[in-house]
Amino acid sequence: MRILLHTCCGPCALFPLQHMRSAGHHVTGFFYNHNIHPYQEYAKRRDTAIQMAEQQSMPLIMRDDYDLEGFLAHVAADPEARCSYCYSSRLRATAKAAAESNFEAFTASLLYSRYQKHDEIRKLGEEIGSEFGVTFYYQDFRPGWQEGIRLSKEQGLYRQQYCGCIYSEKDRYLPKSPHK
Repeated sequence: MRILLHTCCGPCALFPLQHMRSAGHHVTGFFYNHNIHPYQEYAKRRDTAIQMAEQQSMPLIMRDDYDLEGFLAHVAADPEARCSYCYSSRLRATAKAAAESNFEAFTASLLYSRYQKHDEIRKLGEEIGSEFGVTFYYQDFRPGWQEGIRLSKEQGLYRQQYCGCIYSEKDRYLPKSPHK
């Protein structure tokens, strides 16, 4: 199959790319991550996705949109629901690009992470895929977690320390109160 892989970052896309290639699929990356904060982090992840794609000879479609204000407008009233918006907005952009370029399926490197909500991603992917007439390719890539880390370090790729949005940055770096 020709599969469009939403690439949240270079390190997280490595194992899914290799896994799908070993199964005989032709994979193209799609970078669209409009909510990464701050902009310098966004730029590091964008540049690392390009670096990984070049190292792996993976075609990469870039949608280089940075829209912090749009992201905040959608999630500020209910930050606890931010992941749903994040998943759906990125999956929707990927499915649209896949349909427009006649890919047979689309998927997401988010399915590699132990920290993401796989059931929600799968449900949204299938719904959005139906909307655009393109199959959502679900694969649980989490068994390759350690292998992906090893590969990304071996290739000298920048590895981020939090999911990406301003809220996940806060969750990662704000000191925890011992009274909570």
